[in-house]
Parts: sequence; structure tokens; C-alpha cells
Amino acid sequence: MLKIGRYAAWVAVLAALAGPAGRSQTILEYGRECAREIAPVPAFDCTRGTAVAITVDGRVPPSYQPDMSCDRPSLLLYDEPGAQGQCVPNSRALVLRDDGRAQIVAACREKTIRPADTFLYDEIDVISHSVITGASCWFQAKAPAPLSPGRGLDGRHVPPPYEPVAVRFWRSPAETASEKCVDCHDSDPFMYTPFIAQTGQLPKDPFGMYTNEIGAAFKVWPKPSSLSTPGNTCVGCHRIGSLATCTTTMDQAVGLKPIPGSDGWAKAYPQSHWMPPGNWLTPEAWDIVYRDSISQLATCCAHPEAPGCSVTPIEGGTSGSR
Repeated sequence: MLKIGRYAAWVAVLAALAGPAGRSQTILEYGRECAREIAPVPAFDCTRGTAVAITVDGRVPPSYQPDMSCDRPSLLLYDEPGAQGQCVPNSRALVLRDDGRAQIVAACREKTIRPADTFLYDEIDVISHSVITGASCWFQAKAPAPLSPGRGLDGRHVPPPYEPVAVRFWRSPAETASEKCVDCHDSDPFMYTPFIAQTGQLPKDPFGMYTNEIGAAFKVWPKPSSLSTPGNTCVGCHRIGSLATCTTTMDQAVGLKPIPGSDGWAKAYPQSHWMPPGNWLTPEAWDIVYRDSISQLATCCAHPEAPGCSVTPIEGGTSGSR
């Protein structure tokens, strides 16, 4: 039999992960909470977004093939049954709001090859972020596997996540939280990658407040920290998060780790070094400016307690009005 103290602690954990009456929070409850704390996510049409270009050696190829390589593959791994690699064309990105109070962005992802005029998508993601408090919300819809070009999510009428029809479109908060988006989005809500950044549809708040405290399912996500060293040139434009940025993305951004699906063009300098954005430096100049800083950050990622390493929790402000 469980001791009373241990039983009470387990009950407290279950209560923290559940919504009213001990059940998991619904998408409507989460959508409405996010609308109150950040801003309402509007209905939108994926087909009106900016297309993500898939090029090979700097040019649009005559055709697309499953599992091909390209210049700017998606960093998000497409590994569902039926997915056709990291270089599938016709994904789209939209900024739905970007002002001094809230930032809302949508990504409509293709994982199977469809015609350019398609309205079907395999995944639709929305990030909503308060510039004032740092509160962030995450919404995801996925087509059922196995993925197929002939079926998918109708992206022409994506409903707000707080209207009743949302129940048939968006995944539950618990399902979305299970993806652990924060592991990659650990420096701020909006992750710069060549795949998305080329569209220009990417809000920026690199040093702003950032939390994932809305929704019980998201409160269990790890809370990232920002790492730095004295005079580090890499942190002049953005933070270095302590999760996947430390273990993977930082190295991918400077040519030290491969990006699945990358072609020869992507692996050649300067494309291999997409930090800083629009890298204009010669290899020798890049090494002078950034090489030591990358090495120092790598040390701090592996050993945060090492001399010279600064570790600062990434936190938010007071919850309140939009």
C-alpha cells in the first residue's frame, strides 16, 4: 500500500496535468486560454502563404523525387509512414500577426509530393507568442498516417482553435505537447532555419521573454536556459538555448553537423554556415570572428559549470491583458 504522503504527491501530479473535473484540457479550453493571455488565433488560408522554395544547386529542379537532396531541407524530420523526405515542395508560411503585443505564425507543411496548386497539407502548426509577457502557445494538426498525396488536411479554411469546429481539426494539447517542440525552440519561440527563413515569414523576438506556462500539458516541458561566455560573438544577435540548440542546431548552423537531405550546394561554404544570417564573410574571416565563440559555447553546453560559462534561465513576465 502506498504511504499517505506518497499518495498525496501522486494525486497532486495528476491534478496538475488535468483540466476541470480531473480530465485533460481540451483544444477549445486551451485555445480560449491562449486567446485571453496572448491574442486570438484567426482563421486562415494556407494557400495564401509564402511558398517555401525547394531548390537544388541554387535552381528550381525540373521535377521532384522522393528522398531527394536540396539546398535548404527542413530541419524538422519527416519520418511518418508515407513521408517522402526533407525536400518536399509547396510548404507555406504565414505571419498572422506581428505587432508590439503579439506574434502569431503558421507553417503549412508538405511531406508528400503534390502539385503546386494543392490545398492539401500533411501538417499545420501555429505558434502564438506574447511580446509583453513571453507566454507562448502551440497548436498542431496532422494528417493521418500513412501519408498520401491524394489526401491530407484542407488548408483553405483553417479554423481558430477556440471555435467548436476546432475539435475536428486541431490535435489535443496533450498530443501537441508530446512533440516536445521546446527541445528545438529553446532560444525563443521562433526558430531560424534556412528552410523557413527564406520565406521572410518569421517573427523575431530573440531576446524577449519566453515561457510555456499556458496549458497543463505544456507546463511539464523543460525550461531552457541561455548560455554565454564573456565577449562571445554568437550571442550578440540571439540567445543560445540549452536544449537542442546546444546539442545539434548550433553545430548544424556552422557546418559541424550534417543536415539530413542537404545537397552539395548546402554543404559548401558559405551556405554551410548559415549563421550569421546572410553570411558574407570569407572562411578565414568567419573563423576569426566566430570559431572561438563556438568552441566556448560547446564547452558550456557540455559543462555549464565550467569557468567562464554564464547560464541564465529564460523566463517570462506577469500574465495580463493583451
